[in-house]
Amino acid sequence: MISDKMKELVKNNSVIREMFEEGKALSKKYGQENVYDFSLGNPSIPVPEKVNDTIREILKNEDTLKVHGYMNNAGFEDVREKIAENINNKFDTKFSGENIVMCVGAASGINIILKSILNPSDEVITFAPYFMEYKNYINSYDGKLVEISPNTKDFQPRLDEFENKITKNTKAVIINTPNNPTGVIYSEETIKEICKILEKKQTEYEKEIFIISDEPYREIAYDNNEVPYITKYYNNTFVVYSYSKTLSIPGERIGYVVIPSEMDDSKNIITAITIANRIIGCVNAPSLMQRVLIECANEKVDLSMYDENRKLLYNELTNYGFECIKPQGAFYLFLKSPIENELEFCKKAKEYNILFVPGSSFACKGYVRIAYCVSNEMIKRALPAFKKLAENYINK
Repeated sequence: MISDKMKELVKNNSVIREMFEEGKALSKKYGQENVYDFSLGNPSIPVPEKVNDTIREILKNEDTLKVHGYMNNAGFEDVREKIAENINNKFDTKFSGENIVMCVGAASGINIILKSILNPSDEVITFAPYFMEYKNYINSYDGKLVEISPNTKDFQPRLDEFENKITKNTKAVIINTPNNPTGVIYSEETIKEICKILEKKQTEYEKEIFIISDEPYREIAYDNNEVPYITKYYNNTFVVYSYSKTLSIPGERIGYVVIPSEMDDSKNIITAITIANRIIGCVNAPSLMQRVLIECANEKVDLSMYDENRKLLYNELTNYGFECIKPQGAFYLFLKSPIENELEFCKKAKEYNILFVPGSSFACKGYVRIAYCVSNEMIKRALPAFKKLAENYINK
């Protein structure tokens, strides 16, 4: 018999994964070219050639232990130094390798932080809409997720509600910008105000409250938009980064956590997070991909391809009469459902072989998430189906 916690998770299995499987079934039935699956944020842009070349070069020239062996649970020292140098050059920070812990993608990074800081019943705040797995991660360490309701006007956080929901039990706040599922970037003004509120509450409750900045989409920003680097505004900030989207390598599971020296009790926290890497079963981040980052930490995919998809889909869908805020980053478009029940809208879309994810999966009913990290050709093939879908609702 499975555990009580897992019973609930099995019952509420990820909608995204279910739709991904449904997409495969529809493709088998109707042909892949006639199914328009926008459900999964699986990068479609080719891996930068330097990444593949570096992998081949490492495997050809480096010895087995150096490539495939164990290392410090925090990761290879030279890799961590290289990443710290890379961050410092980009954001004018002053990190060293000691401030970096390598992890198995951003998901693992968030888990080792929560494992290290949460006591039972501690509260973690996040802003809806948000990545659904946050709740599962927090529950795994007996914490409690506190949601801030969505501001559907511009999807910037509701700061008045945020301030009111901070309590003596608040331990952390998860921020995700550019945001999944909206593609919105939290403005510098918003970030500064969040930090100001947290400084006030730390003083009021005489305790530390951490920011966990979840940043797998940091490098995917359009129209010269800048993503604020939060450690510059608030000392008690963890930065969680993944190369999954930047290098189109989600299956390789490689990322890092930044723990600033200015953070309260930073040395013990760095040690705890390093140990947590081992305790949760990851042991260390993948060794080969760590070695690759020595040469490829500054590489990224050609974002013009995502930008082209973004503009095409946004322009055409709004022309059909759909409502949507224009994404500033990431590769998602958060479309307002033309009917109140977005689950019914998703069901109707399947009649046209269109798959996207209901907003209720992100704690924001009445919307759907469309992942445009697909081929441009598929979007073009899908547009007539979207137009037919719109005709069911618009101007009737």
